[in-house]
Amino acid sequence: MQIETYLAEDFHSFQRAKTELVHSRHKVIQEHIDEVSTGKMERPPEATRMENNTSSCFLMERKTRVKINRKAIMVAKLRKSCSCTPQKLKNFLMDFFPVLRWLPKYRCKEYIWGDIMSGLVIGIILVPQAIAYSLLAGLKPIYSLYTSFFANIIYFLMGTSRHVSVGIFSLISLMVGQVVDRELLLAGFDLNDDAPPASGDGSLQNDNLSNTTAFNLTIAGINAECGKDCYAIGIATALTFMAGVYQVLMGIFRLGFVSMYLSESVLDGFATGASLTILTAQVKYLIGIKIPRSQGHGMLVITWINIFRNISQANICDVITSAICIVVLVTAKEIGDRYKHKLKFPLPTELVVIVVATLVSHYGKLNEVYASSVSGAIPTGFIPPKVPEFNLMLRVALDALPLAIVSFVFTVSLSEMFAKKYAYTIRANQEMFAVGFCNIIPSFFHSFATSAALAKTLVKTSTGCQTQISGVISAMVVLLVLLFLAPLFYSLQKCVLACIIIVSLRGALRKFRDVPARYCVNKVDTLVWVVTMSASALVSTEIGLLVGIVFSMLCIIVRTQRPRTALLGQIQDTSFYEDDLEYENLSPVPKVKIFRFEAPLYYANRNYFLKSLYRLTNLDPNLEAARRKKYEKKEKQHLKKGNHKTANGLGIGETTLQLVPKQIDFQALVVDCSSISFLDTTGVNTLKEILKDYKNLNISVLLACCNPSVIDSLKRGGYFGKDFGCMQEMLFYSIHNAVLFAKDQKLPADCPV
Repeated sequence: MQIETYLAEDFHSFQRAKTELVHSRHKVIQEHIDEVSTGKMERPPEATRMENNTSSCFLMERKTRVKINRKAIMVAKLRKSCSCTPQKLKNFLMDFFPVLRWLPKYRCKEYIWGDIMSGLVIGIILVPQAIAYSLLAGLKPIYSLYTSFFANIIYFLMGTSRHVSVGIFSLISLMVGQVVDRELLLAGFDLNDDAPPASGDGSLQNDNLSNTTAFNLTIAGINAECGKDCYAIGIATALTFMAGVYQVLMGIFRLGFVSMYLSESVLDGFATGASLTILTAQVKYLIGIKIPRSQGHGMLVITWINIFRNISQANICDVITSAICIVVLVTAKEIGDRYKHKLKFPLPTELVVIVVATLVSHYGKLNEVYASSVSGAIPTGFIPPKVPEFNLMLRVALDALPLAIVSFVFTVSLSEMFAKKYAYTIRANQEMFAVGFCNIIPSFFHSFATSAALAKTLVKTSTGCQTQISGVISAMVVLLVLLFLAPLFYSLQKCVLACIIIVSLRGALRKFRDVPARYCVNKVDTLVWVVTMSASALVSTEIGLLVGIVFSMLCIIVRTQRPRTALLGQIQDTSFYEDDLEYENLSPVPKVKIFRFEAPLYYANRNYFLKSLYRLTNLDPNLEAARRKKYEKKEKQHLKKGNHKTANGLGIGETTLQLVPKQIDFQALVVDCSSISFLDTTGVNTLKEILKDYKNLNISVLLACCNPSVIDSLKRGGYFGKDFGCMQEMLFYSIHNAVLFAKDQKLPADCPV
């Protein structure tokens, strides 16, 4: 019975509490409805304080961070990654070879004709370009054909982009050629490649014999009878293998972020500078003069000097042929660009020019009659595979690093661009593996470095490419040339190949026309472009790339070292503040200075922060404190002597005015921290320093709009004191809050300094 009484009393108490709670909720809801109807809807505490001009401080409550056991997470990930199950093995293979995922889903009726058409067109373009770019790499044309064939097959298996055309690229060929020329020169070979062409039946055996000279070399640990061409391809394959290894290692360790340091301005400047180098290297073939291939820094200038010294030896036949080919190629390109929407596929101008020029050269006997330089014998079939020499890898290991980075960056950037355009996704890390193995595996088959090329990719998409099968069709076209048609290009003049290379540089050279527009958009990016382009052209491509990266980083550092600073004024009848020098009709806040610093505050820009603050507020607290101490000392000296007049001839009552040489027109300084993304130790100490210095002059320092990272740095640095007691009166979540507080309050004497 007693228990029931207690239960009844508890029940009645619970009912009363429930009734009171319901009444209180109704009251709150009614007050909210009244505020909405009168236009005074309740706001967060900060906004309320701004409206009512109250001096109450509000501090937002931070969420409690959950501690993450990183060790346990890493152990779990390692256990999961090290475990091996059939399903996991299957997923690994399908991720490593994306063709296993998309090929079973291939829509044959929908995709096949577009892939065949684009593959045939790219294959037709690849053949003349491969033969032409062999001049840039300093290698025989057959190696360029090998490169085009193997790169397309491997990317078909491992690539994730449906539209990118991977193969020989003029910029990569140039970088390979510069390393090959340097090593040939160091080995004692003559870089003059204008020797009479080897004759023969086009077989591999005959080609190998023609490449073997009387040199019995012991170079980089190789003791074998090896000629110039043999040693050149050995250098190229070792360089290519090392570049591929770097790319695979970058993929394993997920170092794709390295590409972020190659900005658009750096890449454009690098490509343009390299294009000038490529153009310069082809001029001697255009006019048929025989000059040594320049090496080292300043190659562009040295080559042009040699060209003008030997201009009288120009071959008239090559000059006329070059002029005709350039006119035909440029005209066809312009017509193709103008009517590209009406043409179903691009005009195969390069192939037509090569076929016609080869026939004219063969039947006109231009090599025998006019001494015009020709390509020579191109063997058919495949040379037996060979492992790249390890000792040669050590010689070119450093050169392979920029080659690997440039190759990867161009491939991934093009893949992402076309994936975004055609609404599908790629995996950047898998792209790194794909381009890496496009270098490693072909290096065993006498091929050199590859990359994606923009021009061929644009042609590929415009001719209806749907999937990577297009690359297989292109590889079959190249294979047909390798097996049967290669010897037919024996009489092809080198000046025709040089014309194809030069005309292909139109896009990069047109970047000069974009300089004024680029300058209007961003002057700093234009300067980065000019510096990178100049260094790449006048020094070397590798040095130019390094200079571009370093210079672009220095520009970022300089921007943070000397950022924009401003004093803010209030927009009339609002609670917003902006730069007083940039906008009209801003009202100054009486007795308050609002200072904005538009950069992180760290050790490199500490002095600039202080100088800008003192200049804009027209007050250096250290100098002002020194002046006051000086006047106080003089006054004490005169008072000890019993003079009623001060050192300045004023009465004692007028001393106070004389102690302050100039009138201070503000009593509070608000620092707008909205643009300060982080603070280091020097930055925290700088804020503590100005807090102390201004406090000595009875000026409050208030911080506004700090992000959580900055607040944490200030807490750890002891800016708010040990127990954060004055934090609510030193930190504000809006400038207007800080201004209202500054008008109504003064900094408490017991706040930390």
